[in-house]
Amino acid sequence: MAAAWAVLAVLLVAAQAASAAPVVAPAFLWAPKNYGFRSDDAKEVVHYQTVSPKGLAKSVLEEGGWSNLMCSKEDAQKNFDIAIVFLGSKLQSSDISKDKQIDPALADTLKLSFTNSEFSMAFPYVSTSDDEKLENSLLAGFAENCNSGFERNRVTYTGTCTVTGQDMKKHRSMDSIRDLVTSRMGNNPSGQTDLVVFCSGGFEDLDPAKSEGELLSELVAMLKKSGAKYTILYASQPSGLLENPSNLPLGRYLAEKTNTTKPGRGKCDGECLVKSTLLEGTFVGIVLLIILISGLMCMMGIDTPSRFEAPQES
Repeated sequence: MAAAWAVLAVLLVAAQAASAAPVVAPAFLWAPKNYGFRSDDAKEVVHYQTVSPKGLAKSVLEEGGWSNLMCSKEDAQKNFDIAIVFLGSKLQSSDISKDKQIDPALADTLKLSFTNSEFSMAFPYVSTSDDEKLENSLLAGFAENCNSGFERNRVTYTGTCTVTGQDMKKHRSMDSIRDLVTSRMGNNPSGQTDLVVFCSGGFEDLDPAKSEGELLSELVAMLKKSGAKYTILYASQPSGLLENPSNLPLGRYLAEKTNTTKPGRGKCDGECLVKSTLLEGTFVGIVLLIILISGLMCMMGIDTPSRFEAPQES
């Protein structure tokens, strides 16, 4: 029996080592209205794979429909007046499942925007690194995956962004973004959508200082009030990463927590079925292995006599 427990311990240690996950941060993409650039079922979609910032940019372009907005096309249709990339520095993937949030206003805004929009996607596992700024990684990803070209001259930034090698037009206040939105509404014959990169902190010398949640909430409120067609990508690059989140199914948790209006959202999809089948098979294999080893040890312990006495005659 001791050998069986030793085998089980080795298998569990190997499984834990294989499931070690890097430090990750979440990303959310949403639009209050579908505007016809995605199918009607593109609501509260969650991607469970771990992706890099450039991989996130590729998914946003291809699956999120931003290729029609960001890439130069002769037949481009103007579905949106403005696209926002909001970059934070606080939220980690492990924070999704916590009841007490570091920035409650940020969590509330993201939750309401994700669940109440006609189009919404979530990426709970986006690998982050201090080697390169997130704004540079995302813009590089947009440029690499735009086969017909990516017009950087239609990209503007807030004052706290650090973008290298670009002649940047920066916004110094929320009024500057409001003016851009107003000027683009119904007055954009080229069919291209302007992209505003809203970096952590927003604006230089912001007085009084505001949290990420307050800035995002103010930005969303301004866009709603203006009546503009908009879409927002929120992504986070936590600074000073000290916590290694556990390998809990954060994407699955997110999908279940947002299951408030749509029936059948809690059902297991194809990837979930494959993972659950593999997990069940692993447990069954471990149990059968323990039974086999225990049976062999019991059989080895049986001591049978080498000869038997002849039956006595009556």
